[in-house]
Amino acid sequence: MPYDSINDLPESVKDSVPQHAQEIYKEAFNSAWQQYDEDESRAHATAWSAVKNDYEKGADGTWHKK
Repeated sequence: MPYDSINDLPESVKDSVPQHAQEIYKEAFNSAWQQYDEDESRAHATAWSAVKNDYEKGADGTWHKK
């Protein structure tokens, strides 16, 4: 189930990362969804990995651009 917009992302993503990171997540998820034959867990793992390339969780619990 690829995501058409960031509004369609899971609440766990929308509530925890900035908008730019949400866009990264969506694009990475959609690409991985196709690449890994619709393996949802692998697509989510790939998407989080893509976010972590540019963002990190700070000591305050919020995500910040590296």
